[in-house]
Amino acid sequence: MDKVTRVCVLKSGGEFTPRHVQWLARQVPGLVCLSDVPVPGVPVVPLQHGWSGWWSKMNLFSSAIPGDLLYLDLDTVVIGDLATLEGVGETTLLDDFYKPGLLASGLMYIREEDKAQVWDAWLEDPEGHQARCQTRERWGDQGFLQDVLPAQTWQQALPGKVVSYKVHCQKQIPHGARVVCFHGNPRPWAAKQSWVLPL
Repeated sequence: MDKVTRVCVLKSGGEFTPRHVQWLARQVPGLVCLSDVPVPGVPVVPLQHGWSGWWSKMNLFSSAIPGDLLYLDLDTVVIGDLATLEGVGETTLLDDFYKPGLLASGLMYIREEDKAQVWDAWLEDPEGHQARCQTRERWGDQGFLQDVLPAQTWQQALPGKVVSYKVHCQKQIPHGARVVCFHGNPRPWAAKQSWVLPL
């Protein structure tokens, strides 16, 4: 199997800072960050475009980091071996935990072969895509990806390996889970759980 690059994205000026990248890197050996600012101790690849907020994640589909990618949001908690996820081999996104049938982009496996078609479609009209993807059915970067990226979901490919903190972990972490997704509040470092690495 070819090497998979573990990657996150940090666009300066928002809620997240280099400190959050460092926190994720303590859980994810070999993590690389696409960013417009340096992150001490973590290799940084410059963002090619400065789209704001989650739209900066579209840089994942450029040629900046060759090969397959395993992308993790900065508020992701890793509690098991990521090799299981890296072995999925096909482009894989989350099935929205609250709205099944809609894709979510908090954890993505992106095949090299699928990047160019997304990048080309995005660059045709970035501002138009951002304006269009503001409805419940087409929300943010994941709303755009839903239209242009053929993807299976983690829930289909690896049932029980990727879970939601809010939906699945209120009593305990489900047995066999590898990744806990925190979407919105609380953030992991505010959840006061013994299995979350302190910030």
